[in-house]
Amino acid sequence: MAHREQVTLAADSVDAVLVRMRALDAVLPARDGIAVFNRVYLTVTEAVGRDLAAGRFTDARAASTLDVRFAERYLAAVGTLDGGQPPPACWRPLFQFRRHPQVRPLQFALAGINAHIGHDLALAVVDTCHRLGCEPADLEDEFDRVGDLLVTLEERVREDLMPGPDLLQIADPLTHLLGSWSLERAREATWTTARALWTLRRLPEMAAEMTERLDAAVGFAGRMLLTPLPS
Repeated sequence: MAHREQVTLAADSVDAVLVRMRALDAVLPARDGIAVFNRVYLTVTEAVGRDLAAGRFTDARAASTLDVRFAERYLAAVGTLDGGQPPPACWRPLFQFRRHPQVRPLQFALAGINAHIGHDLALAVVDTCHRLGCEPADLEDEFDRVGDLLVTLEERVREDLMPGPDLLQIADPLTHLLGSWSLERAREATWTTARALWTLRRLPEMAAEMTERLDAAVGFAGRMLLTPLPS
């Protein structure tokens, strides 16, 4: 695939992350499920970059490090498509169903958000704490700021990708899927998970088991979000 070199390079700044996301956007078909999520995530990362440049984060170094560690998890998962390795369980449903004709764009977007927030963000907090030699509590302001951007974006995604009111009836299965998942709840659970994983860092076997179970649980939720629906 044309994006192979881009997804295997290590990101070291928000600008480098943006380069790699834009490269993906340029080569993936617009209807591809990964492309749908990538456009969503690109918008969030561009907003983070603008906020960093405007000095809106309390600790710009911490915010930048968290954003990059966060993005690397997604980009590494995409890299498995070319590397022949299995992706994390949380990303597997999106990768498997990315071209399914009966999965709607809104489902792709929410499944990607579910994988990235529900699994990757907690691990990115731990990665950042190791990198900066800090505690999760030291990153709470940055975590909340990024979370606020994501919540705003989720609202916009629903507005842009939601079928019109004449199509979205109370009996439409998409209505039930949308009601089954909340970014705000996922964000709260992620912060709790990040603190728990940090506490378990001196018990690597328990931390690994918790991470594996988290990956599987988030993947299960993603599979439900990607249930093929009739047109």
